[in-house]
Amino acid sequence: MKKRKNIITVAIDSPAAAGAGTQAKLIAKHYNLFYLDTGKIYRYIGRLKLKNQSQFSYNLVKTKIKNLKLNYLKNKILLNNNVAISASDVAKDKKIRNIVHKFQKKYAYNPPKKYRGSVLDGRDIITVQIKDAMFKFYITASLKVRAKRRYNEYKNLNNKVPYPEVLKSLRNRDKSDKKREYGPLKKTKDSILINTTKLSKKACFKKIKLIMDNKLNN
Repeated sequence: MKKRKNIITVAIDSPAAAGAGTQAKLIAKHYNLFYLDTGKIYRYIGRLKLKNQSQFSYNLVKTKIKNLKLNYLKNKILLNNNVAISASDVAKDKKIRNIVHKFQKKYAYNPPKKYRGSVLDGRDIITVQIKDAMFKFYITASLKVRAKRRYNEYKNLNNKVPYPEVLKSLRNRDKSDKKREYGPLKKTKDSILINTTKLSKKACFKKIKLIMDNKLNN
C-alpha cells in the first residue's frame, strides 16, 4: 500500500466508554486530522448481522464495507446496546477483521488531502493496524466510571437501559475485547497511558496536546 509521506498519524487503543472517541475528535479538530472511529465500523457490521441473520456472509460484509459511506457511521442507531453486543461478536472473526483492516488502513495512511494526517481509535490500532504511528495513546478509566458515562449516553438518546445492565455489558465487553484470539485489547510498552477516571475532557486533551506539541515542535 502506498502511504502519504510526512503525515501525522495518531493511534489510540482503549476499552469501551473510556473517552477515546471524544479525545480523538478533539485531536482531529485541533490538528486538522482525518478521524475514523473504527469501533463504529464493527457496530455497522454488527447491525448488518442483526438485520440479515440468514443472509449474513463474508461476501455481504465485503460489498457493504467497499461501498460504505462514512456519514452512515454517525447514525445514532449504531449506539444501541444490542448493536454493541453484536459488534463485539463479529469483531472476533478474523476474516471480518481482515476486511475491516484494509478499509481502515486506507484512511490511516491515505487520508483525504485536505487533512494533515489521521487519527484512529479502537481496540487494536496500535498493536495491529498502525504499528508505526507517530503518536500512540492507551486511554482508559475505571469500569464504574465508564459504565456511568455509557449509561448517561443511552439516557440522552432516550434509550432506557438500566445501569446494572450497562455495567454488566461493559464488563463482558472488556473480557471479550481482551481475551479474543485476534487483535486483543492490550497496552503496548511504547504507548502512553492516559487515565481519564478523574480527568475532565478538557484536562485530558490538554495532557495529550502537550505531548503532541512537544514532539511536533521539535
